[in-house]
Amino acid sequence: MNTLSQGAIGSPKRTKELLQKYGLTLKKSLGQNFLVDRNILLKIVNAAGLDSAKGALEIGPGIGALTQQLAETAGKVAAVEIDQRLIPVLEDVLRPYPNVKIIHGDVLKVNLRAVLADYFSGLQGISVVANLPYYVTTPIVMRLLEERLPFENIVIMIQKEVAERMAAKPGSKDYGSLSVAVQYFSEPELVAQVPRTVFIPQPNVDSTVIRLKLRNEPPIEIEDEDFFFRVVQACFAQRRKTLLNNLLSAFVGKADKQLLLTALDQCGIDPVRRGETLQMHEFAALSGRLREIANAES
Repeated sequence: MNTLSQGAIGSPKRTKELLQKYGLTLKKSLGQNFLVDRNILLKIVNAAGLDSAKGALEIGPGIGALTQQLAETAGKVAAVEIDQRLIPVLEDVLRPYPNVKIIHGDVLKVNLRAVLADYFSGLQGISVVANLPYYVTTPIVMRLLEERLPFENIVIMIQKEVAERMAAKPGSKDYGSLSVAVQYFSEPELVAQVPRTVFIPQPNVDSTVIRLKLRNEPPIEIEDEDFFFRVVQACFAQRRKTLLNNLLSAFVGKADKQLLLTALDQCGIDPVRRGETLQMHEFAALSGRLREIANAES
């Protein structure tokens, strides 16, 4: 099928027609902003590297603009929509696409592993492709990464500032605990900038399409992931504070100042540095040493 056919959902005219036809009012509480630019829709789909032997999991399909493009490219599409009002709309507009499965539910609660096993069995690869609501971007992305679901790529359109934080490098103002977490599990790449003017209704911020290529193995070796991420978050707790002061605040009762100074020295890390200057391997070394101290004191 031609993705730029007359019946394409992702245009301002068609979107307004569908909203009017079904009497839909958009819910700010669900972050509903519908993309109405076909070129950007195609950029999102192309970034996922889909073909007829691969599957796509879509989160928040809305009225199906991106879903339609995915259905014409991927072998199978499963779309998870939280808004019950949109389920009959999706079932109607996507009726010509038998390779699409609509799932009503909250993606933070749906058993995604079961969905992947049941619906995508036999395909050569699965990617997440989504226009994510801004308010719940980070919880969704971290669930997809931390559960180590068998995805090739996560291609998402999200708030521009959040995408920049995910892809930020050490030493930059955007680099933080989210950067470390996302880059531990994946290789992020900014794909396209998306102005606020191509949505109905227009959001208050611009968006970015980012691709997270899932890693087969983390770039560093650590023994305790939970403790590693606790240390990372502690180092960024107050950006203007030094590593020493942030760590003292986070690990009161578990390590005194001299022990922390010793740990930092053994890792070759100046205690007056700040979290945004540390490379991932330095966080790994520091968390490993602090874990040894914590275990020795327990």
